Amino acid sequence: MRSDSFRWCVMFIVFCVVFLFRNFETNAAVPSELKDVIQQKSKELEVVHQQIKEVHENLSGVQSEKKTLQSELGSITSSIQKLNLGIKESQIQIQKLSVEANALQYEISDLKDKIAQKEDALGAILRDVHGGDREPPLFVLLRTKSLSESLADMESLSSINTSLYVAVDDLKRLQDQLNGSLDETHTKKEEKTTEQGRLQSKKNIVAEEKQVKDSLLQQTKSKESIYQKQLKELERKQEKIGKEIDDLERQLRASFDNSLLSPRHGVFANPIPGAPITQRYGETDFARRAYRTQFHNGIDYGVSIGTPVYAAADGKVFAISNNDRGTSRFDRFQYGKHVVLVHDNNLATLYAHLSQNNVVSIGQTVKRGDLIGYSGNTGYATGPHLHFGVYWAPSIKFRSIPPAAGLVPIGVTVNPRDYM
Repeated sequence: MRSDSFRWCVMFIVFCVVFLFRNFETNAAVPSELKDVIQQKSKELEVVHQQIKEVHENLSGVQSEKKTLQSELGSITSSIQKLNLGIKESQIQIQKLSVEANALQYEISDLKDKIAQKEDALGAILRDVHGGDREPPLFVLLRTKSLSESLADMESLSSINTSLYVAVDDLKRLQDQLNGSLDETHTKKEEKTTEQGRLQSKKNIVAEEKQVKDSLLQQTKSKESIYQKQLKELERKQEKIGKEIDDLERQLRASFDNSLLSPRHGVFANPIPGAPITQRYGETDFARRAYRTQFHNGIDYGVSIGTPVYAAADGKVFAISNNDRGTSRFDRFQYGKHVVLVHDNNLATLYAHLSQNNVVSIGQTVKRGDLIGYSGNTGYATGPHLHFGVYWAPSIKFRSIPPAAGLVPIGVTVNPRDYM
């Protein structure tokens, strides 16, 4: 009889543990309307992505045409159209992140309730097993049984321990799930803040591109002949700037001890992941024809205006400048808006022709992959792209070279591909 009572006691405790820790639904109760909104925003993003792709293909076609007033106006118009779609994309993404963060709050609340319920239930079971201030009921049963009966029931006692271990594991799993939801909420908030910054930058770029278009129409009076005359004058001025930089950097390369540098692949990451290289480093016919220089001191990535640009390695912001004298197409010189980073390995990196270079500030420490600006078409450029240069940092000097505004970095350059 006593043995039967003991076994019934064991079975009851095991049943309670299993019931409490296996029958509670662990899926979060996120309202269906929030799930519907998230799904809707995802579909909206897909539509915008497709529209951006179509505009980008049209933009690539326009930019490949011979430079005329109409082709340049068409390029600016397409760029503005793509940027506006980018603004819409950011707005939808911000809305989606907000809804996802709200959905996570339901998950977090639900998980906290489940954890509290299970902790209370487990505590009650443990108090019953141990008897609190009383002598534990299991101890009473064992004390009144014979040794042979007690040994026979050890397996039943073991099942209690196993069930309790499972209960504790379930609690740990729920707590891990809660921590994961909390971390994800924090990430969503950070992503939202980042996207809000990008949204504002896109709006600023659109405003500047509209100014460029307006000034181009005003300066040319919508006449092709005036456009071509202004373009020829700009090329003449740029050729003078390019020759001075060419001569200075050639002298520096000739006197430089090359043993100080040796190629080391993997030092730098691509500043625009996935972007194609459209112009290589060194003496090229394209550099002479397009940039009016003998030597191309970096590599170019073909990307549209407003593409995020990231730090190629850990470093510090060494210089921020702008060589343009205004927003006019014919007041743009050399690197335009640019940023220079210095790194611990005595190398420096240049990010030029940016549309926005106010994302970072001089002296700021950045990590590899941190956002440092947005690509553009500032400076003397044949079209939107990023010029990426690598320098021997101790050799860099900053010079004022009229008619370019601001300061132009000059130094010993190396092929960026040797360090990527």
